[in-house]
Amino acid sequence: MHKQPKYRQVADALRREIDNGTYLPGSRLPSESELSARFEASRNTVRSGLNQLVSEGLISSSQGLGYEVRKHEVFELNASRFENLNFPQNGDAYSTDVSAAGRRPSQTFRVEMKPAGKDIAERLTIDEGSTTVLRFCHRFVDDVPWSTQATYYPGWLAEEAARLAEPGDIDEGTTRYLADRGIKQVGYFDEISTRMPTPDEARLLEIGAGIPVLLWMRTGYSDERPIRCTITTFRGDLNRMNYEIGDQSARSENEPR
Repeated sequence: MHKQPKYRQVADALRREIDNGTYLPGSRLPSESELSARFEASRNTVRSGLNQLVSEGLISSSQGLGYEVRKHEVFELNASRFENLNFPQNGDAYSTDVSAAGRRPSQTFRVEMKPAGKDIAERLTIDEGSTTVLRFCHRFVDDVPWSTQATYYPGWLAEEAARLAEPGDIDEGTTRYLADRGIKQVGYFDEISTRMPTPDEARLLEIGAGIPVLLWMRTGYSDERPIRCTITTFRGDLNRMNYEIGDQSARSENEPR
């Protein structure tokens, strides 16, 4: 039987100890020298094992501070209810959902005019390069970067709903604002994918090595045509999405909601 390389033995042993709670989220691992003595391995071998766990997103490393087990305080987003005006909410759906979970939301915000790229133009059925209004949010939960949200509106819509292009946030949420102006979103089409982050995404979301992003693209429709395309980029280790579809009266009260 082929014996595993020593660095993998180090990684496997520490992974088991993280999984069984020997090292809890937020706790520090022993130093490289302590692990070298424990595993009777060189520091380079131990470092390779630790880097394996960094690449898996289990631990993080800080210059001068050693290695720490990552915390995973997952926020669960109900994608069926998100932006659904039949559910009571005070203003923006994100703030409402985060507050309802007992967490603290905050965000930075900007608005700019941008030419439509190919993907956005196809979804909004407008000409590539034509003007869109981009409303961009950098969102936090309890001061931790959680997601970015980029919503593109076609230029014609901004002419009918002028506040879309204004620099401030819309307190009641854009979906409700548009509905109040007679432009009601009656349906949406969701696309969900994962990949490794771009350098910009890694910087904005403070993503360490080995952590993917979850991309949620939602195209919203009035009864006549597309009215917006929203791309939400989540930290893959801190978010979970769910949908509620159809009759769920048979669900147990103990099941996740």
